[in-house]
Amino acid sequence: MSIIKFSVGDILVLKKKHPCDSHNFMVLRMGSDVRIVCCGCGRDMTMPRETLEKAIKKVIPSEDSNKKDGN
Repeated sequence: MSIIKFSVGDILVLKKKHPCDSHNFMVLRMGSDVRIVCCGCGRDMTMPRETLEKAIKKVIPSEDSNKKDGN
């Protein structure tokens, strides 16, 4: 399994949708546990990084991370 790279401010598209019908979550805090907030209803949750990485379908990088990379 490859390590999925994402950072604070990125939007994560998950495989399963939230009860509010949104698949998109924004990363608020990184670490062994990752804090994410639903882009649909605003509910925030903390998940173990390993569990979250298995649930990610796609990562949409934030504009701040694009500037850091030089793009």
